Amino acid sequence: MPLRFIAVLTFVICTAFSAEVPPNIVMIISDDHHWADYSFAGHPHVKTPNLDKLASESLTFTRGYVPSSLCCPSLATIITGLYPHQHKVVSNDPPEPAGAAKGKGKAKGKRGPNNEAFQKGRERQSEHLRNAGTLPMMLSKLGYMSLQTGKWWQGHFSKGGFTHGMTQGQRHGDQGLDIGRKTMQPIYDFIGEAQTAKKPFMVWYAPMMPHDPHTPPDAILEKYKSLTTSLPVAKYWAMVDWFDQTCGELLKHIDDKGLRDNTIVVYVTDNGWITDPVKGKYAPKSKQSQYDGGVRTPIMIRWPGKAKPQIIATPISSIDIAPTLLKAAGGTPTVAMQGINLLDDAAVSSRNHIFGECFVHSAIDLDNPTPNLRWRYVVEGNHKLILPWKANQPNDVVELYDLKSDPTETLNLAEKKADKVAELTKVIDAWWTP
Repeated sequence: MPLRFIAVLTFVICTAFSAEVPPNIVMIISDDHHWADYSFAGHPHVKTPNLDKLASESLTFTRGYVPSSLCCPSLATIITGLYPHQHKVVSNDPPEPAGAAKGKGKAKGKRGPNNEAFQKGRERQSEHLRNAGTLPMMLSKLGYMSLQTGKWWQGHFSKGGFTHGMTQGQRHGDQGLDIGRKTMQPIYDFIGEAQTAKKPFMVWYAPMMPHDPHTPPDAILEKYKSLTTSLPVAKYWAMVDWFDQTCGELLKHIDDKGLRDNTIVVYVTDNGWITDPVKGKYAPKSKQSQYDGGVRTPIMIRWPGKAKPQIIATPISSIDIAPTLLKAAGGTPTVAMQGINLLDDAAVSSRNHIFGECFVHSAIDLDNPTPNLRWRYVVEGNHKLILPWKANQPNDVVELYDLKSDPTETLNLAEKKADKVAELTKVIDAWWTP
């Protein structure tokens, strides 16, 4: 055999074997979960051994943020890598139908599948998401299979670009909400199918947990009843514990299938939660609020051999997740994505500001984000500035907090630090001026 031919053949073989196999991706997204309600974060009662282990094996950012403290826009940001004002899915629901009862900003009365106007509004939201482009859409071009489970607002799973899924089109996620609370089997079946097809895969595990209804198994609830005088609080803690157990089952399955080393696991929560100890609903300064109790979350990335396990307190954002995963999969983030690659230490350390925006629960305008706005916020180091949008929050004042000395945001420093307010106002206006 000619030497030249042997050399070429050797080059081709070596190149084929040296080419990296695209990593599988598993996204774990908890729902209505406070940033400190983990045992690795120091909670005195909640037990999260599986998430603790994941945190110890991951690049773990303890000061992650989501732009919006509401499920639907936050999930849309996670899956597009865009801010809500970019992808335009800024609210949970379309405008309230004419004649619907109103209360606390939520659509009631005629809301639902039997209201034609409401369903047209939901389809408009889904159209915005498709136009923005989703991670499953982009990964499909790279040869990935993808599975939707759990919370999903925007119609049939295929509208988000998933190749497989559970949700058929109802609000919250219909059949998809069986995941975690009732079964994990659809994920296991999908992983098996992807392995048989020899294709990289993405799993969207977004169970409605610990989100209400807080209905944990009795055996888990009993562990917490004696630790608080509030049954609603005990139920919420038990839900966090239950969610943690499902995460353990999922991660064990990945390990058992020999997929650990080439699977990126990402963890984030869609928005925060603080339990009202009497009513059991969310308390102020949590869900739907502009405070850290609503928008802060740990963000973890486990990728053995590629993401060095360490704890980092530098603020980051859920807008960073999509571009990070795209680059890891061999793709290119879109021009519209303002996030960074979280595996790039220099990019993480050099960014100075994290931004967010919170909107009304039920949209006022489906195409223009501004009429729906309630607050914008910016985090710079330990400072956090909150700017109310007076059209919807006429009685609110500008707020400035030192998150290091005042993590629960109780002491407004806006008057004492007027220069810092002016400085950060310019920064936030340069980011997005409604």
